[in-house]
Amino acid sequence: MGFGQVPGRQDVTGIALGSLRQAVDGLALGAQDQAVAGITDGPLDAERAGDLAGAFKALGDPVRLRLLSMIASATDGEICVCDLSEAFPLTGPTISHHLRILREAGLVHGSRRGTWVYYRAIPGELTRLAAILDADRPAPSRV
Repeated sequence: MGFGQVPGRQDVTGIALGSLRQAVDGLALGAQDQAVAGITDGPLDAERAGDLAGAFKALGDPVRLRLLSMIASATDGEICVCDLSEAFPLTGPTISHHLRILREAGLVHGSRRGTWVYYRAIPGELTRLAAILDADRPAPSRV
């Protein structure tokens, strides 16, 4: 079971977390260092498109996109929820709600230390999602 996953729990898009994790993990074609199939490499099938939509939907909110940016660019690779909360004119529960959506989408991981939770981006997930949209890559030859 991956970070932020609860057995039997679904993310806000209604896609089972296991399916989303499988979809994101399945983007790699073989070994970790091989290319990821991009959106310009050919049409996505309905199942893969539906699975990926959950992760992209999590990024479709400006607050969540800013939160992910702050987490991913944190100096020490992680940031305290207390620092995240100060950057927004939102209540703590609202920030926690947005962070939960990012966790359930498999984009961040939170670890509790005393009173506070520290968040870190899951780099492999961000790289894979970015690679899907990378239209500048040359399309593979179709022999």
